[in-house]
Amino acid sequence: MGDYVTAGQAIDPRPILIVTGLVQEARIAAGPGMAVICSSSSPTQLRALLTVVDPETIRGVISFGVAGGLDPTLRSGDVVVATEVLAGDTRWAAGLSLSDDLIDKLTSGRRRVVRGSLAGAEEVVTASSGKAALHSETGASAVDMESHIAAAYAAEAGLPFAAVRVISDPAHRALPALARAAIKPNGQIDLAAVLRGIVRNPAALHALVSTGIDFNRALRSLRGCRDFLIGTELVGAEALVAETI
Repeated sequence: MGDYVTAGQAIDPRPILIVTGLVQEARIAAGPGMAVICSSSSPTQLRALLTVVDPETIRGVISFGVAGGLDPTLRSGDVVVATEVLAGDTRWAAGLSLSDDLIDKLTSGRRRVVRGSLAGAEEVVTASSGKAALHSETGASAVDMESHIAAAYAAEAGLPFAAVRVISDPAHRALPALARAAIKPNGQIDLAAVLRGIVRNPAALHALVSTGIDFNRALRSLRGCRDFLIGTELVGAEALVAETI
């Protein structure tokens, strides 16, 4: 993104760091003005990747991708724009400046956009009972494994932070173990592993198909959400505060 001036104000030419968990999310986010990293759904790997990112070279951080639903009213494809991220006893503020035109565009059709908190997790929350317990404990709308790490990095660096997450598996949907095991270290889906798992356990096919439908719906919605990355302003770093609950 080149340096330019608008309304007398110089625009920061540095890219925004986009934090994703899956290669599909990274591909959607990639483009001019974006520096994208993919954790391959590994909190350990994400922390390692962030240690080599010089905060002086970026102007903000956005966690971008799919998430597990905790709010039972949310369906796959619904969008959560984070107001805060919670993990353990810590919470981080999150903010985007959204224009009415952008909100109208993103809420057109079947996509629903809500503002709510995100819960950070170190492991995938697979069971519907686990999602219900986490929702009761935190009141969060959704859960993912990247936002809390990205928020902590941004807060430490004094950078603006935001998170945009699309519901993939709703609160009532239990993620089949096969779906989690099929993620390669590079974040891609191991189709061979999926097929082997189905051969060993044909009964898992129905749950896997339902999960796949939800995931594809979420990715379609996420593609539409790329406008969040290029059509919004990040809230200033002074609004980012890490608090102990």
